[in-house]
Amino acid sequence: MDFFNPIALLVAAISALVVGFIWYNPKVFGTIWMKEAGMSAENMKGANMSKIFIMAFIFAFLLAMTMMQMSIHQTGALSLVGGDPSKALPSYAAFMADYGNHFRTFKHGALHGVLAGVFVALPILGTNALFERKSTKYILVNSGYWIVTLGIMGGIICGWK
Repeated sequence: MDFFNPIALLVAAISALVVGFIWYNPKVFGTIWMKEAGMSAENMKGANMSKIFIMAFIFAFLLAMTMMQMSIHQTGALSLVGGDPSKALPSYAAFMADYGNHFRTFKHGALHGVLAGVFVALPILGTNALFERKSTKYILVNSGYWIVTLGIMGGIICGWK
């Protein structure tokens, strides 16, 4: 059973950009984010947006690969046999026959993504924001984006067989 689904990883990475377009839209949280981040429309215009979006996509793809490990439990069984099922003991094949598709749903992946957002992204962003003297609103807007985004990414990756 192969858990590496490059199409799901690409779609999950793209979903991060789509959620960002919505989340940081001025009609949603964009205006709050700009104020709390100390950004202005003039600052935004001077940026190399193609570089920013390319790098954001690369980072999102790396996160999608991490979400694959976090949301598909069977990757743990695969890692126990060194990543090569052909060299595994027969018990691996029996385990995978019994449990190969258990918990492979959008809902389960979304749960793991939200947990990753709350227990990984929030503490990292929150700690950085505290030392940068950013506001609680800044922490909530940015962490909220990652909690939602990782939830969607986890759902896509786990549910897409």
